[in-house]
Amino acid sequence: MIISFWASNVTPSDFVASYYMRINPIGRQVKADLSVLCPILAIDIHRGLANIYCPGKKIICEMENKKIMSKPKNAMEIFRLLDKSNCRECGEKTCLAFAGAVFTGRKELSECPKIDPHIRRLYADDGTDRATDEQRDEFIEQLKSEIRSGNLSELARKVGADFSAGRLTLKVMGKNFSVDTQGNLYADIHVNPWIAVPFLNYVLNGQGLSPKGCWVSFRELNEGQERYPLFQKRCELPMKNLADTYPGFFDDMVHLFGGKAVARQFKSDISVVLHPFPKIPIMICYWQPEDGLRSSLNLFFDTTAQHNLDIGSLYTLGAGLAHMFEKLSRRHGFE
Repeated sequence: MIISFWASNVTPSDFVASYYMRINPIGRQVKADLSVLCPILAIDIHRGLANIYCPGKKIICEMENKKIMSKPKNAMEIFRLLDKSNCRECGEKTCLAFAGAVFTGRKELSECPKIDPHIRRLYADDGTDRATDEQRDEFIEQLKSEIRSGNLSELARKVGADFSAGRLTLKVMGKNFSVDTQGNLYADIHVNPWIAVPFLNYVLNGQGLSPKGCWVSFRELNEGQERYPLFQKRCELPMKNLADTYPGFFDDMVHLFGGKAVARQFKSDISVVLHPFPKIPIMICYWQPEDGLRSSLNLFFDTTAQHNLDIGSLYTLGAGLAHMFEKLSRRHGFE
């Protein structure tokens, strides 16, 4: 088995020279045969991180073909990875506060400007949970099949949609979106997969509960905690960047997509509510930079959202909204 070793203060002379090694001087990457090194180096695999010790040195290692860094179990495990300088460049007052923000999903480890590049790579998203186009299309066809075998009139009554001429119609981002008894989709807007999948799931599986006006974050929804880091990366962070650089971001939400500016919630500077679906309101709260702290943006859902739409569809919806807003900002000349 080949293992990749890394250490900022380790040179090839730290190893027994007679053993075969391949060295990349950039970052002092050293690759060696584990079966050869095992007899001479102590290996301790703890919390998913393999620590390899030689006299006076400690080398962090990573398997070439598989990440071995496990998810942190608490904020202190993240804190141990930081340089503890409390530089505040991440937007938090202390490294411990930053570690807590990473653990709760408000920030990513990569936002620390002093984090070791190797550690950043170990924690980086590898994109393995992205469905392929083929899998996505198959899933959509499965949902359409369920529409064909169901009672569309009854489904329309359950979710509060209109039903006429063999079509169920409801508002998606303020625009008409329909499905007929054969599963065919019709819309006043382009039928994107990030709309189609949540729409069909909403119609088929939603309980039709009316919003209660009680807001929670994505990670507070059922099964949201585990998915939140990716939701933050694909949805909240892109939206935050847009809010930072695109002056018309919130105006577009209100005027183009039927959003509504509401009283500021959670001490935010701006709060806007969108209705991707009639009974799935999403509140976007933005905090402007202040006193040396960076801006932040979070999405909140009504507590009934998890009964009207599954967590996977809520994630798809959020990430799709972010992608749509990014495309819109580029049309206006903002990158």
